[in-house]
Amino acid sequence: MLRNLFAVSVISLLTATSALAQSAAMKACGGDVKTLCAGVQPGDGRIKACIKSHFSDVSAPCQAVLVKAAAISKACGADVKKVCADVKPGGGRIEACMKSHITEVSDSCKDAVTQATAGKS
Repeated sequence: MLRNLFAVSVISLLTATSALAQSAAMKACGGDVKTLCAGVQPGDGRIKACIKSHFSDVSAPCQAVLVKAAAISKACGADVKKVCADVKPGGGRIEACMKSHITEVSDSCKDAVTQATAGKS
């Protein structure tokens, strides 16, 4: 049960439009955001775009989170759109939706989440 909750948290982290504002990415990338994107106004994906444009300059832990985010987003994006299509991002709504539909996601999404939560690349 706890593993599923963590997996759902990772899914929501990586599929939400404000991924860098979520806890795991913020822990890994917060310093990089403050340093590399200090003058960037948050919103409309500007922080995400800034970090993406400075990918080679971000710390190794941040890079690892971003790579995992990309893998899970690719593997789970269709599942989020399918099972949570009517859910407005933000406020933990996608996370709640994915929690309630965790058994309905594809095997590739489950595998990507399992690899990410196990610390594999």
